[in-house]
Amino acid sequence: MGERRSSGRNFTNAISYLILGLIALLMLGPFLWMLSTSLKTQAAIFRYPPELIPSPPHFENYETILKGLSVSQFFLNSFKISALATIGQLLSCSLAAYAFARMQFRGKGLLYGVLLATMMIPAQVTMIPVFLIMKSLGWIDSHNALIVPAFLGGAFGTFLLRQFFESIPRDLEDAARIDGCGRFRIYWQIILPLAKPALATLGLFTFMSYWNDLLGPVIYLSSVEKMTLTVGLASLQAGEMVARHDLLMAGSMLSIVPMLVLFVLAQKWFVRGVVMTGIKG
Repeated sequence: MGERRSSGRNFTNAISYLILGLIALLMLGPFLWMLSTSLKTQAAIFRYPPELIPSPPHFENYETILKGLSVSQFFLNSFKISALATIGQLLSCSLAAYAFARMQFRGKGLLYGVLLATMMIPAQVTMIPVFLIMKSLGWIDSHNALIVPAFLGGAFGTFLLRQFFESIPRDLEDAARIDGCGRFRIYWQIILPLAKPALATLGLFTFMSYWNDLLGPVIYLSSVEKMTLTVGLASLQAGEMVARHDLLMAGSMLSIVPMLVLFVLAQKWFVRGVVMTGIKG
């Protein structure tokens, strides 16, 4: 009887791994095709039957991208905006989440409900009012318009961190308070170190959002030297490089390299954060 259960369990596990492997290959397919296309000539892209492995590979597509666009400046601008916005979100959202999770004050439930309700407001509704605010501050064609709002908190980040903060035992906070720690010291030296998985999850989501953002830079930035990588890649759709799919794919490959590196480095904390904060697919 036990052997039947064991063999049945092994068969179920094998089927599960097979299905997961097929899904992984399905998700990996577009990435592999983009990599293959970035190493082909324009004529080879439309050749039939299509070839996955280009022969020979044309690495000069990357050279053309690096020479034809200010890629280094675009990379620097994107990294600056994404990194500073991520820091702003982690600081502001963690402070708000700590207040909602560990402090008692009048109207806390109502304020938290209003905050979560803002997640249902489409970004298009607030686009014009926010633009007018940035214009009145003189931040048009400035990275401040993309960075500073991140230091003012966010509903998703506050919700994510609050869920994690609620799971931290209150005994640790009580013991620290007995030892003379104030609110901010408890938040900084006890809560945040224990919340590394949730912080890594929010940091990864935020960095990806700002790194891939196209609408914000298009609205607020006009100088070429201040534009981000997404705007630079969008510029390949016009001008001399119109319909050059080989160059577009090469530029897209360059743009996702930082995200791949970041995900690999933060993978352990990211998985733990997703599991422990209750965000499941």
